[in-house]
Amino acid sequence: MTVLGRSLARGVQTLTLDSPHTRNALSAALVTDLADALDDAGRDPDVRAVVLTHTGNTFSAGADLRDPPDPDALVGLLRTLVELPKPVVARVTGHVRAGGLGLLAACDIAGASTASTFAFTEVRIGVAPAVVSLPLLPRTDPRALARYYLTGERFDAAEAARIGLVTAAGDDVDAVLEPVLDGVRRASPQALAATKRLLTAKVLEAFDRDAAQLTALSAELFASPQAREGMTAFLERRDPEWVV
Repeated sequence: MTVLGRSLARGVQTLTLDSPHTRNALSAALVTDLADALDDAGRDPDVRAVVLTHTGNTFSAGADLRDPPDPDALVGLLRTLVELPKPVVARVTGHVRAGGLGLLAACDIAGASTASTFAFTEVRIGVAPAVVSLPLLPRTDPRALARYYLTGERFDAAEAARIGLVTAAGDDVDAVLEPVLDGVRRASPQALAATKRLLTAKVLEAFDRDAAQLTALSAELFASPQAREGMTAFLERRDPEWVV
């Protein structure tokens, strides 16, 4: 079953997460398909930039608890987004949770509609936002991340823009992104690639330094008794046993 749509118009390759029945959760299949599509876009001389968007009311609900991706594959996908020699622009018109926020942070520019909401829900199922921290920590306000990582609170698009999780928010996300896409269409491909390397150097340093440690932490936590209880409670739509 297709879980990713592709279209190309005026140099912009649009990749659409298209698994609304799972709220575009990051399954093993979706992670693989998206990584392959990004590789193709990176090699295609007709592609000037990539837009990453979604069907349904959720950009991504995070890891698919029924078919989770291998942590190394998720690291590889995030690194591919950061290293792609073309700008990647996120277009968000719905909700983003947990691992989906890692996708968002790995993009170079992100626009969100005011209907969008965001939450780092990992702590509520017994794990931590480990792998997704690789692009998040270098790019997002640390005091805000401390609050939202530790509490799992939901926040809105205006707050996401304030803390640097998204670039800009507005009622019409296409209007927000129109000048962005016009700008990249007017830019030299060589200049875009070189400028992106300048912008992503610190993020890639985090990958080189911390990826192995955070991947191990993620695997350890997901295999723990508390994570099993948290994921079971989530799937059964009840509070986990530790809620007081």
